[in-house]
Amino acid sequence: MARFTGFQPHSRPLALYAALFALFLYLPILFIPLFSVNEGVYVRFPLEGFTLDWYADLWSREPLKAAFLNSLKVAGSVAVLSTVLAIPAAMAIARYRMPGKGPVVGFMMLPLVLPGLILGVALLTLLNRLGVTLSLVTVAIGHMVICLPYAISVLLPRLIGFNRSLEEASADLGENPWWTFWRVTFPGILPGVLACLLMTFTISFDEFFMAFFLSGTSQTLPMYIWGQLRFPQDFPSLLALSTLILLVSFLLAFISLRLGRVGQVTAEGRA
Repeated sequence: MARFTGFQPHSRPLALYAALFALFLYLPILFIPLFSVNEGVYVRFPLEGFTLDWYADLWSREPLKAAFLNSLKVAGSVAVLSTVLAIPAAMAIARYRMPGKGPVVGFMMLPLVLPGLILGVALLTLLNRLGVTLSLVTVAIGHMVICLPYAISVLLPRLIGFNRSLEEASADLGENPWWTFWRVTFPGILPGVLACLLMTFTISFDEFFMAFFLSGTSQTLPMYIWGQLRFPQDFPSLLALSTLILLVSFLLAFISLRLGRVGQVTAEGRA
């Protein structure tokens, strides 16, 4: 039987295409950290010198600290609530037959394809009609509308590939469904749950449209950045802040993807 020994000759054009595609996507983003260490205020070549003063300037901004804490509160609560609500929804989709299951699942995933502008305007109209005062709570509600479909899509493959014979063995030994879930099912899907928490936290932390329409007097970090764009002298500090956000977001997304793959090879081997 032939064995795979590396890239085949015909795969090199595909690898080159993938590299060019990644360069096309991420080259504009690379200019953000580049100009964040530039001494000059304006974004232009040649660079005027190397400095880390813009990063140090971030620590002296009290409104920035308040916006950062607000984003942490919203993203943390949204991540936990979205994951808690997504677990039973994903279990129902993966394990039970129901009439109209396809359209229902498609409707649940609709926020993934709807523009954030439309969702923001729709939620703002609804909340105004209900007389709800805009605050961080309304921002969290808007973020949950976006994060729930992502949470379900992350958990669904883990539940579909879960070996249900373990649950059946637990039931045969006299365990009730509640403790079977906590002692058998939940440990098996725990990597997916952690991946879901990190992914939804990242999405909520970086989301702008819902915060733009649904925030009151308390700003989140994206709203703070949007407000500071009016001041050219603050632009280098915003580039430094954006660089830190990019690094943390990339790290969380990478960990989330890695956690989502934990145990999948073993499961496929059993299958």
